[in-house]
Amino acid sequence: MLRTNKPSLEMLFSQLGLANSPAAIELYVRTHQLTASQNLHDAPFWNKSQRDFLISHLVQDDDWSMWIDELNQQLHMDAYKLQTA
Repeated sequence: MLRTNKPSLEMLFSQLGLANSPAAIELYVRTHQLTASQNLHDAPFWNKSQRDFLISHLVQDDDWSMWIDELNQQLHMDAYKLQTA
């Protein structure tokens, strides 16, 4: 079967069962910031299925891993700002 949809941040949010409009993503990122020492997959707001999805695709280093890395950076944005301040 030919894949027509390449992963994107919006599709990642959809795969995680989250609202995936630009406004919903922005709100989620703003309200789910992680500390610098907290790993993305250890965040308390993921359920088991979400956590398993994140871990498995990072381990596989597949097309999703780039977008998981992007989400990780966005969820650590406040922590990065504190480190450079």
